[in-house]
Amino acid sequence: MKRIPGFLCLLILVSMLLNSCGKNDSGCQPNPVANEKAQLVAYCTSNNITYTEDGSGMLYQIIDPGSGVAPTSTSTVYVVYTGKFLNGNTFDATANPVGLSLTGVIDGWKIGLPLIKKGGRIKLIIPSALAYSCAGFPPAIPANTPLYFDITLTDVK
Repeated sequence: MKRIPGFLCLLILVSMLLNSCGKNDSGCQPNPVANEKAQLVAYCTSNNITYTEDGSGMLYQIIDPGSGVAPTSTSTVYVVYTGKFLNGNTFDATANPVGLSLTGVIDGWKIGLPLIKKGGRIKLIIPSALAYSCAGFPPAIPANTPLYFDITLTDVK
């Protein structure tokens, strides 16, 4: 039996991995942003949020624009936040700043946080497709769940 050279074996393995990454075998179907817009607007209306709509479909309100450094896509941000479902139930909150790389957060944060600067505060009403989509974040966040975040940007590195 012939042995496959190590580099060829690695090439085959990487090729198989890349081919499988683009496939969605789970049947997961993200909820279109347009399907959730009425729910997002209703949340804003009932919570006195004067929102602006981003081109992505996310709604936001800048409470304080801040005056320091604005984050970029590769920044590490330090934030204090509260995350809620649109029924008002809190699923996560921090009392002290938490450091996060903007490359590793949900799309809604990637879009929203660069809209403010260090010291700023923003409210994000995020459609599920820009949050955890059809996969959710079990067990805390069900699939296709729009989310609300109140975020204070305490530092940018």
